[in-house]
Amino acid sequence: MAARGKQAAGAKKKAPPRARWQADFLAALAHSSNVTLAAQKAGVDVSTVYRSRRAEPDFYRRWQEALAEGYDNLEMDLLHRLRIGQLEGGKAQARRKFDNAIAFRLLTAHREAVGRQKALRASEDEDAIIASITEKLEKMKERQEAARAMAEEDSAYQAGAPADDE
Repeated sequence: MAARGKQAAGAKKKAPPRARWQADFLAALAHSSNVTLAAQKAGVDVSTVYRSRRAEPDFYRRWQEALAEGYDNLEMDLLHRLRIGQLEGGKAQARRKFDNAIAFRLLTAHREAVGRQKALRASEDEDAIIASITEKLEKMKERQEAARAMAEEDSAYQAGAPADDE
């Protein structure tokens, strides 16, 4: 007989609270670019993460951001391996290994989704730049109007002042 509080053999483990598993999943996804591994690290079933992605637009957006970050990390790792390789065979027989087939498959698999996410980031940056320029132009216009008003006051003052007779 199993002791109380212990799970019976084959019983499913209870998933952590949604906010926690989603944060853990997204962090692991950004690190690995691997949905299955990220779900395992978050303590939830893969079907749960896919169901949440379909049902929650915000989670879908954050998923895409994490995947884009993971893709960037993977790309940097791949470039590092392409440049220097990985040591293999222990100290006595160390040699560099340049096996990148899995990394290339992941890069290819996620290229389109990551491209969309990067385009969204670029669009947000562009909007911020346009807003900044517009704000600067408004401030310049305000300063120009203030200078014009001061010049008009100054000329009105000078026009009303008596002329100096020497």
